[in-house]
Amino acid sequence: MSTLNDHVTLVTGGGRGIGRAVALAFAAEGARVAITARNTDELNQVTRHIKETGGEAMAVCADLADRAAPVTVVKQVRDRFGPIDVLVNNAGIGSSAKPMPVAEFDDDFWDLTMAVNLTAPYLLSKLVLTDMLARKHGRIIMIASINGKIGSFHGAAYAASKHGVLGLMRTLAMELAGEGVTVNAICPGPVRSRMNDRRVEYDAQRRGRTFEQEARASTPIGRRLEPEEIAPLAVYLAGDAAAAVTGQAFNIDGGILMAS
Repeated sequence: MSTLNDHVTLVTGGGRGIGRAVALAFAAEGARVAITARNTDELNQVTRHIKETGGEAMAVCADLADRAAPVTVVKQVRDRFGPIDVLVNNAGIGSSAKPMPVAEFDDDFWDLTMAVNLTAPYLLSKLVLTDMLARKHGRIIMIASINGKIGSFHGAAYAASKHGVLGLMRTLAMELAGEGVTVNAICPGPVRSRMNDRRVEYDAQRRGRTFEQEARASTPIGRRLEPEEIAPLAVYLAGDAAAAVTGQAFNIDGGILMAS
């Protein structure tokens, strides 16, 4: 039995990596899935796959660094599918895009990271809450990071933004408790992706290791995570079985943080 039958779900950053895995997993559970990202080709590949397997999907190409983009994205989804039941705030910019110490940090990159990683989830959450509160039902899921709980060497903007995401999540959860709307976060460790490949390359170079050595050393289980290992928790948090779960930040990190 499909657990998310006809749930309208918006997944940001849905063209690849964790976002793609989450979108496919939601579609497999019967959700009507909308995905947004900047790359039209990647978006179309995901929606085509969902439709070919009998699901419903739509793509909205948008740059969430633009403060006007969330309004456009939510309107298009609402016009096509109706009110959004589940929002998965996944889109993000990692530290690998421009790693550097705080003393030398690029201010423009700081602003861009905050815009995508923190401001966009804030704006999108506000936009979907009107319908969620009116219907007394909704799910907001933040894809944060273990760097929302610990620092990131040469990744100040990323760590600060993800700490902010957890603060936003917890505040929303407090405000919405009792309203039928839950808000939670998933905090992945290193996940095999194009973005994380660049971080592994950077850390391998500064530590004098090969890429493979660095990847194996990145978690206690001896490997990076797969995007598909993140999706099942998102599916659970979106379903009725998780109605009593709110304000939580769940680690999926291969054992990096065992007491946090």
